[in-house]
Amino acid sequence: MIPDRKAFVRANTVLKPVPHVPEIVLHVADEAVPIWRKTEDELDAMGLPPPYWAFAWAGGQALARYVLDRPETVAGKRVLDLASGSGLVAIAAVKAGAALVSAADIDAFTEAAISLNAEANGVYVEIMVRDLLDDPPPPIPRYDLILAGDLFYERDTAARAFTFLERHAAIGTMVLIGDPGRAYLPKQRLTQLAEYSVPVTRDLEDHDIKRTAVWRLT
Repeated sequence: MIPDRKAFVRANTVLKPVPHVPEIVLHVADEAVPIWRKTEDELDAMGLPPPYWAFAWAGGQALARYVLDRPETVAGKRVLDLASGSGLVAIAAVKAGAALVSAADIDAFTEAAISLNAEANGVYVEIMVRDLLDDPPPPIPRYDLILAGDLFYERDTAARAFTFLERHAAIGTMVLIGDPGRAYLPKQRLTQLAEYSVPVTRDLEDHDIKRTAVWRLT
């Protein structure tokens, strides 16, 4: 991990409680566009995706809330937080009693963000910065539970992610998804477990409150 990335996260975010999960604090940005531009400047690259790690997205907030309210869902289990971003869901899983929590994301900045956020919440999360979606599933489950928050916002990513999740569900891994009604969520393949009204930033969403559900892949 590049040490300066931690300094970048600290300099461009504020540590504060997550609106729907106030038990957890995160380093988050006040506005989307300024930190997006600063990220591009930092990496000397234009056209980068948004810094997803700098925000508490609705799907992640709902999934974190669900896990904390129902600790039996994760207690003693090996958990993967897929496309972890800030690490919110991973941190919630540790707090709820998971035996081992891995957070995976493709954005190099997530290693710094998740590390800082885990430290701020007094927990340890294993961090992987790589794309897992094309990995074949192991012959026996590597994880007891995979958590995926707000992953179905773009067609190709959604298709790849769902194929990955189906492969793991087929070998016995439980899969839970947090989603605020994104266009590419295959609801017909899922069972809804809970629904929440989640506060979000208008910089990122079309409403101040998003009705957000937690689903299980069946």
